[in-house]
Amino acid sequence: MTTTDTRLAELWAGCLKNDRKQQELLYRALAPKMLAVCMRYATDRDEAQDILQEGFIKMFNNAHKYRGEGSLEGWVRRIMVHCAISRYRKAKSVVLVDDFSDDSFQSTNHYNTHGLEVKDLLKIIQKLPQAYRSVFNMYAIEGYSHQEIGQTLGISELLSRTNLCRARAILKDAVNKMSGSEQFSLAG
Repeated sequence: MTTTDTRLAELWAGCLKNDRKQQELLYRALAPKMLAVCMRYATDRDEAQDILQEGFIKMFNNAHKYRGEGSLEGWVRRIMVHCAISRYRKAKSVVLVDDFSDDSFQSTNHYNTHGLEVKDLLKIIQKLPQAYRSVFNMYAIEGYSHQEIGQTLGISELLSRTNLCRARAILKDAVNKMSGSEQFSLAG
């Protein structure tokens, strides 16, 4: 067990006793990583912070359900993902190709010669329609299977595959456009 894991275990023990100070310290220790998870599902930082808040409330309310199997951080991460998906389900409407416009990827930022940075890729992912973004994140980043995605989002396995394919195509096009504009700006 690493020192970080040991520290988290100590904080968790305090949380189980409803020690508010330990809860705050655990929140401070995990919030930055969990906010990054939430940002992948949210359309902007405010929505990500709302998901983060909901996730931590859910985590503290269900603290007794963590059995110590696997890492605490992994358990909290799954809660955050489920909160993001839950939010998606509540706001769910039929989202297909028509929901996406090519104009939404126009950018005035300049990129360095080393390619896109992580924050730039995150912005591109955040501009995906919600259905595509959820499937892309769950499959490519969280490692869910299409069957699991379908069950979680209440869609068919085929629709999960289709949404992933469309998300990848949109992302590829956006990256190509940004790379093309980078080459143009470097030439002139």
